[in-house]
Amino acid sequence: MIHQILKDKSVKLYIFLAGLFSTNAIVAEFIGGKIFSLEKTLGLEPFTFSLFGEQGLSFNLTAGVLLWPIVFIMTDIINEYYGMKGVKFLSYLTIGLISLSFFAAYGAIHLVPADWWVGVNAEKGIPDTQKAYTQIFGQGMWIIIASIVAFYIGQVLDVFIFHKIKEKTGEKNIWLRSTGSTIISQLVDSFVVIIIAFKIGQDWSWGKVVAIALVGYSYKFIVAILITPVIYLVHHFIEKYLGKELAVQMKDSAIHS
Repeated sequence: MIHQILKDKSVKLYIFLAGLFSTNAIVAEFIGGKIFSLEKTLGLEPFTFSLFGEQGLSFNLTAGVLLWPIVFIMTDIINEYYGMKGVKFLSYLTIGLISLSFFAAYGAIHLVPADWWVGVNAEKGIPDTQKAYTQIFGQGMWIIIASIVAFYIGQVLDVFIFHKIKEKTGEKNIWLRSTGSTIISQLVDSFVVIIIAFKIGQDWSWGKVVAIALVGYSYKFIVAILITPVIYLVHHFIEKYLGKELAVQMKDSAIHS
């Protein structure tokens, strides 16, 4: 049985893309607890600006933005060759895996630490390793719920828009359906996660919600444009791997599934 699976290029490709999709989504959730300065990372002085009454804003972003673009690319590629059902299955699976990962982290945090381990990193400036571990892996419940709900809504919307554009344009304009679906879905995603995590969870003002969401979305918008050539490159390698005939069959089946 396994030999038949490994001989099927379409199945092997799906497994490979699924692995990239789920792994990057899960890791992005865990590294997202770090907020970094985009300007300083690029060696620039931080920009400061005001938006919707919020003063002193700059491009401080979650570290998760390093990996989410890969998830965006995988979503569109899987959608192209395996259709809406292929993406939805992986989205549900990934949500389950993210939830499992958070439960595992929660359980690990509440294990009673060994006495010697608590102070093992004291010489490195970390007097209480248990507190550091809890801080890094113990994201708040509202943030966890927000990220999962936003991920689900973003994926469903991305798939829907992608197929609507492809129905109108056919095989032409890969950039339009891939980049267009990402730009729109990520706008919704950006607001959903901030509204749930910080408006509902921490009672932020609407001005602050809109300002922070738009700052985060501006980065996602720029990245979505910049990675467009990467989508074409991935298409090239996949079609070279599958062969033209199989690639055409898969894309035709995907649009009608």
